[in-house]
This record gives sequence, C-alpha cells and structure tokens, in this order.
Amino acid sequence: MYKQFKAQWPLHLMILPGLVFIIIYEYIPMLGIVMAFQNYIPALGITGSKWVGLDNFEYVFSLPDTTTVFMNTLIIAVMKIIAGLIVPITTALLLNEVRARLFKRAVQTMIYLPHFLSWVILSGILIDILSPSQGLVNQLLTWVGLEPVYFLGDNRWFRTVMVVTNEWKEFGFSTIVYLAALTSINPALYEAAVIDGAGRLRQTWHITLPGMRPIIVLLVTLSLGKVLNAGFDQIYNLISPQVYETGDIIDTMVYRVGLIEAQYSFATAVGLLKSVISLILISVSYWLAYRFANYRIF
Repeated sequence: MYKQFKAQWPLHLMILPGLVFIIIYEYIPMLGIVMAFQNYIPALGITGSKWVGLDNFEYVFSLPDTTTVFMNTLIIAVMKIIAGLIVPITTALLLNEVRARLFKRAVQTMIYLPHFLSWVILSGILIDILSPSQGLVNQLLTWVGLEPVYFLGDNRWFRTVMVVTNEWKEFGFSTIVYLAALTSINPALYEAAVIDGAGRLRQTWHITLPGMRPIIVLLVTLSLGKVLNAGFDQIYNLISPQVYETGDIIDTMVYRVGLIEAQYSFATAVGLLKSVISLILISVSYWLAYRFANYRIF
C-alpha cells in the first residue's frame, strides 16, 4: 500500500484542491442540517435556538400549496429527464451518419454553445422572443393566421416551454457524450451486420443502441438523483405569479418562504427532505441499473 501511494502521490496531490473544496463547501455546511429541527433565530445561532423536533416538517406539509409544488417539481423534472434522453440520443445517431466532417463539427459547435450561457442571459432572450405582443414566435403565429399565445403567462404552456427551452440549452452537451460513446463500438460489428444483410435501422437497433447502453444507463441513473431539482435558475428567471399553479417548484417556494421571509428552518427542512428522497431514488436506480442492465456505476 505504501509503495503504491509513493508511486502515485502526484496524482493524489492533484486531487487535493478539489477535495478541500468539497469538504469546505459540501460537507462542513451539512452541520447546518440541525436547523431543520430547530426554530432557528440568527441572533441566537444554532446552539441557542430552540429545538422543535419535526415541527418544521409538519409545517411544510400543512401548507396548502405543498402538494401542488411537489407535483409541479416532479412533472417538470420527469419531462426534462425524458426529453434529455430522447433528443440527444436521436441527434447523436443522426450526426453519426453524417460523413461531411466539417459540417458535423459545425453542427456540434452550434448546438453546444447554449450550454455555456447562463439562464440570466437566456431568460432575457426568451422573454423577448416569446412576448405575446412583439415576440418573434407570436409574430409568426399571427402571420399564419393564429392567435398570439402568452407562453410564459399561460398555465397550459408554461411547463412545455420550460422543458423545450431547457433541452435547447443542454442537449448539445449530452449529444457530445453520446457521440463519444459511439466511437467505442467495434466497427467489425457493423461489417458483420452488412454481410448478414442488415440495413441501417437494424444496425442501429441491434448494434448502436446496445453499444450505447452503458452510458445511457449511467446518465439516466445520475439524472434520477436530481428528479426533485426541476431547474431553479431557469424557472426563477421565467416564472410569474400567473403560472404558480403549474410552474411553482420546491426551490422557488423555498426561496420565497425560506429566504425572503427569513424562515431558515423551513428552508433547511425542505432541503433535507429533498436530499433524503433523492438518496432513496438514486439508490434504487443504482440497483435497477445492476439488476436489469448488469451495469455497476461504482
């Protein structure tokens, strides 16, 4: 063990800054979880605040909008997971068939660029594009004889807009991951399939998709652990009181009640509840990945 560590000490030294960062910003703040079981008052601190047990959790579930908020979070997150699986895989398969390398690289670059833009910037762009009066989308709808749609102020459209815009921003990153997975598939398998008379669709179904299965299982498993994170940055910048019925999620409710109204114990209780549920979901997804795909992540 000592000889192995001595030989690899430069590698351990390289991960030391990241390890220190995680300890300071991820593990040490976990001590504050105790606020979920207190009536936390900043002036008294953690040690001086009154212990209330599970009262904060009872308060969370007693709020009239809690069920709606949890359902909104779950629906939006699941829709994003499904879209985040179908769109990048389809795009990667299509790009893999392109033989013009310059065109392929150009498309990869264009679809990847939105990933680097913050939702603060994109929300301003989307508000202008989707404006019911002067937005480009509604101008096109009017031009073809349809009525303008208030995409960001209509409960019937808000969830769909969140999923579509999120996928437009992020699918380029996942596409590149899947394209990298395609390069690991043995070309001899395709040659054997051609000899057997398999067309492109059969090759895709029987060779390409099974070859991509490990990375698909990995990304889906990791995404299940974030099923209660429907995207605070995006929704916070685009939501309005008109669409709270279908767009208000756990994180936006916590921001309003826990931070703006200074109910820190409430915010901590919801955060702890989310973490416990996410831990259960990701544990189940790990088991399912091994049980049905014979794939171990760790």
